[in-house]
Amino acid sequence: MSLILRVCALLLLSEIALAGPLMEAIKERRAERQQDSVPLKLPAGATLLKDLPYGPNTRERLDVYLPHKPSNAPIIFMVHGGAWRTGDKNAQQVVANKVSRWVAKGFIFVSANYPLLPDAKPLQQAQEVAKALAMTQANAASWGGSANHVIVMGHSAGAHLVALLAASPSLAAAQGAKPWLGTVALDSAALDVEKIMQARHMPFYDEAFGSDPTYWQQTSPSYVLANGVAPMLAVCSTRRDVACEQAHLFATHASALAVSVSVSVLEQGMTHKDINQLLGTPGAYTEEVERFMAGLDNDVAKRLGR
Repeated sequence: MSLILRVCALLLLSEIALAGPLMEAIKERRAERQQDSVPLKLPAGATLLKDLPYGPNTRERLDVYLPHKPSNAPIIFMVHGGAWRTGDKNAQQVVANKVSRWVAKGFIFVSANYPLLPDAKPLQQAQEVAKALAMTQANAASWGGSANHVIVMGHSAGAHLVALLAASPSLAAAQGAKPWLGTVALDSAALDVEKIMQARHMPFYDEAFGSDPTYWQQTSPSYVLANGVAPMLAVCSTRRDVACEQAHLFATHASALAVSVSVSVLEQGMTHKDINQLLGTPGAYTEEVERFMAGLDNDVAKRLGR
C-alpha cells in the first residue's frame, strides 16, 4: 500500500472513530456556544436562580427557573448530555424550549451540571446527579415547589444517567434522593452498556466505561433494573443505529421481569440533537411526551391542560 493510501486509510478510521454520539456531542457543543450568545428569554414573571451549589466542585451547580408566584409547583429536573465528557446546563438546546413551554404552565424547571470525564466516570456522575436531585427535593418547598411531584429528564449521556438512577432506586436513595414520579430518557444509546462493550463500539465508550465487565454491569440500566421503579418513557431517534434497539430491548427486559416496571418507547424521526432541542415546541412530539407526563399525576395533568 502506498504512503498516500495509508494516510487516507488512517484519516477514514479517524472519522469513523469520531462518528456517533461523541461527534454529535462535539458538534452540539459548538452550536451551543453560538446559541448561548443570545440571552434566554424567560416567560412573563419567571425568575432564574443561577448556579446554586449542591457540592464543592465547580461542576456541582444547578439553575432553577421559577414560574410567576409558584405554589406547590411540580418540578422538571433536567440532566444535559455530551458523551459523559462535555455539555452544560446553560445550553439553549437543553433549556430554551422546555422553559418556555413548562415554566409558563406553572412548572419549576431545574437544569443541573455534574462532573465530567476524565474527572468523574459515569457511575460517579450518576451519584452526582442524584445529589443534585436530593438538593432539589430538599429545597423545593422554599422555591414554591413540591418535592413529591418531580419528573426527571435527561438527554443522551444524561438520559443514560437518569435511566441508571431510575432503574436502581437505591443508587439515588444513597445520595439522599427520594422517589420521583417518572423519568423521561431522551435518546440514550446506552441502556445496555454490557451489550455495547461486548460488541464493536466507538472508542469513547472505552474512556467512559473501561474494560471491567463488572463496571459495565454496574452502569447498565438494563442489568441493575430493580423493583420499585417509577414509570419511564424512552424517546429514541430512528435516524440512529442503536438508540431505538436499546430502548425496545430495555422495555422488553422490564416487561419480562417479575417486578412492576412500566417502560414505554416513543420513536421519533428526528436527529439526536432535535430530540432534545425541539422538546417544548408546539407539535405532536411535545404532546406525546406531555401525555406520558400527565399520566403520572393529576396535578401535572391539570397544569398541562389534560
